[in-house]
Amino acid sequence: MNIRPARVDDLPGMQACNQQNLPENYTMKYYLYHSLSWPSISYVAEDHKGRIVGYILAKMEEESEQQEDRHGHVTSISVLRSYRRLGLAKKLMIQSQEAMTRIYRAKFVSLHVRKSNRAALSLYRDTLGFTVKKVESKYYADGEDAYAMELSLSQ
Repeated sequence: MNIRPARVDDLPGMQACNQQNLPENYTMKYYLYHSLSWPSISYVAEDHKGRIVGYILAKMEEESEQQEDRHGHVTSISVLRSYRRLGLAKKLMIQSQEAMTRIYRAKFVSLHVRKSNRAALSLYRDTLGFTVKKVESKYYADGEDAYAMELSLSQ
């Protein structure tokens, strides 16, 4: 497995991975916006044939210019079912977090996760150290609540 920064020509593969695994799907324009706005914090995992088997789509939050509030956000992360339990999601998260810190001096990273997604919660909370900051009621289009989670990136 190879993990590398995402390129514009990876976007169709990222979108296909998303559509196979997740109920929240994004337009190609949304992927392109992330790719062009923050080109160095989204990553892909590819198999030995160069096929995208996982990705992380990330951005920097722009609402605050304050140094202490500068933070990244994981918009979406997905790994194809046949490539799960290999540590790819963890590696994708760590690569993105390191780039957020190095390039943008992010102080923390945030994300949302479905309350019912036990596997993702285990990765975020137990493996990576994220904490739940609040519950966002009916966050998802189908009405499910989300945990809003954060992880400090300070050394």
